[in-house]
Amino acid sequence: MANSIISCEIELEAPFFDVDLMEIVWHGHYAKYFELARCALLDKIGYGYMAMRDSGYSWPIIDLRIRYAKPIHFNQKIIVQAHLVEWQNRLKINYQIIDKTTHTRLTKGYTSQVAVDLSSQEMCYESPAILWQKLGLQKP
Repeated sequence: MANSIISCEIELEAPFFDVDLMEIVWHGHYAKYFELARCALLDKIGYGYMAMRDSGYSWPIIDLRIRYAKPIHFNQKIIVQAHLVEWQNRLKINYQIIDKTTHTRLTKGYTSQVAVDLSSQEMCYESPAILWQKLGLQKP
């Protein structure tokens, strides 16, 4: 993605326990696949969930959108891409799931997260300096 500051991708194979009777991945598992890619992306910048907590912030998801284009089938090999596209006031991560073999887009979506100061439990209206530091940026 052109406006992505950092990207990551993971490969998965749709397991048996994620599919329904018709061997199609149940729609609720797509959020789990997004989560796996999001964790890999955050780990890439050294700001995974434990590092977030240790820095004094939690980052709850406040919005999740998923657009299903084509189903994922049992044993299908997929690539889940995560692209960080906003970080100034929130973390917005765009996702795309594609078939590993054909590169056909199967699903796209995004999540939005906001920083919450753990000491006060107050939502922050701008991302804390630690996130900017992890991204290698100067906060304006």
